[in-house]
Amino acid sequence: MSAPDPRTDLRTDFRTGSGRVCLDFIRTLRWRGSADEVEELDTAEALGAWVAQLGPYSPGAAVPVPPPRTVLAARRTREAVHTLLKAARTTGAADCPPEARALLNQVAAAPTPHPVLDADGTVTHSADDPVAALLALIARDALDLATSPLLSRVRDCAGPNCGAWFLDTSRPGTRRWCSMDRCGNQAKKSTWRSKHAADGGASARRA
Repeated sequence: MSAPDPRTDLRTDFRTGSGRVCLDFIRTLRWRGSADEVEELDTAEALGAWVAQLGPYSPGAAVPVPPPRTVLAARRTREAVHTLLKAARTTGAADCPPEARALLNQVAAAPTPHPVLDADGTVTHSADDPVAALLALIARDALDLATSPLLSRVRDCAGPNCGAWFLDTSRPGTRRWCSMDRCGNQAKKSTWRSKHAADGGASARRA
């Protein structure tokens, strides 16, 4: 029997589309703070799969399974990102706790994925350590967003079962859901059911 391939199997169920990679990373702790909280980065394989899916690497690129200590570092980075952006959205980036600020500064100092021009004229990205490089990119993205005018465009999804943050890039700035396909459609279906249930009750009373 051949040895198992020490690389991750790609998954496609990680949520994307928040508008910034640091916001997508925060989403890996689903339903944060609730009784239904779910840790998506629960294994080294899951972290590698997330990096392969959301990183700037070639589609289908295999990412080596990181060691357990890297999974813990990734989670600490994610929570520092959340802490920074929560403070920035509330009172300003200067109120980010020193521990979170120091961690993000340290992670951001590492090399990020670098562009490589292929023989066919396309640009891909590479890194000696794909996971650490993407964490550095995420930390830099969070530091940039926390001090950018775009921060005022970061919204809480209006979906009652979501709570994810997203960057509202719509021209009027009135986007309500992190994903129209998921939360938006669910909200519209719920409104439709409630409306028709109310209409049915009214009809029954009239009868």
